[in-house]
Amino acid sequence: MEAGNRVRWFLKGKIGVSVILLLAGLFAVSTLYTVPESQATAAGSGVAPESFTSLAERNSPAVVNIQTEKNGRGRYPMMSPFHRGPVPKDDPFHDFFDKFFGGPAPREHKQRSLGSGFIIDKDGFIVTNNHVVEGADKIKVIMKDGREFDAEVKGRDPNTDLALIKIKPDNDLPVLDLGDSDVLKVGEWVLAIGNPFGLEHTVTSGIISAKGRVIGSGPYDDFIQTDASINPGNSGGPLINMEGKVVGINTAIIAGGQGIGFAIPVNLAKGIIDQLKRKGEVTRGWLGVGIQDLTKELKEYYGVKDEGVLLTQVFPGDPADKAGLKAGDIILKINGHSVDTSRELSRMIAEAPVGKKVEILALRKGNNQAFHIELSKRKDTQYADGGGSPETEHDFGIAVANITPETARQFNLKDAEGVLVVGVEPNSQGEKAGIVPGDIIREINHEKVDDVNAYEKEIGKIKSGETAFVYILRPNRGFVVIKLTK
Repeated sequence: MEAGNRVRWFLKGKIGVSVILLLAGLFAVSTLYTVPESQATAAGSGVAPESFTSLAERNSPAVVNIQTEKNGRGRYPMMSPFHRGPVPKDDPFHDFFDKFFGGPAPREHKQRSLGSGFIIDKDGFIVTNNHVVEGADKIKVIMKDGREFDAEVKGRDPNTDLALIKIKPDNDLPVLDLGDSDVLKVGEWVLAIGNPFGLEHTVTSGIISAKGRVIGSGPYDDFIQTDASINPGNSGGPLINMEGKVVGINTAIIAGGQGIGFAIPVNLAKGIIDQLKRKGEVTRGWLGVGIQDLTKELKEYYGVKDEGVLLTQVFPGDPADKAGLKAGDIILKINGHSVDTSRELSRMIAEAPVGKKVEILALRKGNNQAFHIELSKRKDTQYADGGGSPETEHDFGIAVANITPETARQFNLKDAEGVLVVGVEPNSQGEKAGIVPGDIIREINHEKVDDVNAYEKEIGKIKSGETAFVYILRPNRGFVVIKLTK
């Protein structure tokens, strides 16, 4: 656009055609003239079109405004049942915790919230975010043409913040096609359509800023980062490429971070949407191992060049143990696909069909060995494959997870000792004692807690009526000791 404006200015001035010809000789023609929208769209290139008009007009009808209503005690629109942790307002992750955990004190009122979604088929299935519809007693869908429908939840997946709702269409519905997020490139132009702050059908444009972002929202973080404006109310709306196909589901923002928004890759969502449509729930594969990424030193030690994930532990009786995998093995491939990071392995195992065998190629003492493993079903208290961040929850109403390198950076931790509190249920023993999301539990009754397994062991020792002393590091505040009574 900017280059095109310069060209038009030159033509209106006194410089003349000769200057244009000279510039044409010095620079590529593409830098002087903006590629027409039709060309950019057809080619799927990263070049900005002259305008996004036809792209917006073609896709906006399938984007819907979602209004929800919840009766009873509530905190804030689009919230989970967890409290907000001690994250300062100027902290870049304040908005994340505020979205999922925070809000004012509970009070009796009729809670309303706004969000976005998009229609994926003629039967009336609509994709949105879980936090948009979670706990809603009533859901209303409003289309661009003004039609209104009551909707019902067909299935939710809190782990990825995805939900599928359905309306009963009165006639033909506009739909959006799902694209391929794996082929997205940083710098590629995208369009976000949604209802920010309840403003119906707002269109914003931007580029793909990064891929594979981990922001600490859940075990399957793999976000697309974009600078297309995303605001409250955009949640659940589509991120569209220049071919008019959905490549992401707009989900999260960072307070104070202008030009930083996050979307769930559509390729991650496809399998989840299919399961929600067929079964109303998501089942994930469970391998039963603890894993970590290979550092440069570990790669050198094990003789691995580029790929591989180290098994740090193998849980007795679980699929990996039954198949013969051992701690110290390095997983190189799953079903022939290379594995480079622990998060990639987590996703691949989670997406694998439960009950079917997967072929795992592992390196053990310099030799490659193949293992055929029948995956079991991941339970709610398990983390897809061990993945470095298992979450657990007990009678105290405290949900904890292992501290990953990403969360250590987010909370400016010099080491990864302890477990991170990721949620506290309202009115639970944990809440009453004063534990909040963001706390890092280091010790229980003077016993070190280095990971979730150690946490479970120590918390399990507490008998009914007994009191435990929990030694906590509270970021930006220091250490505190909290009494927990079972």
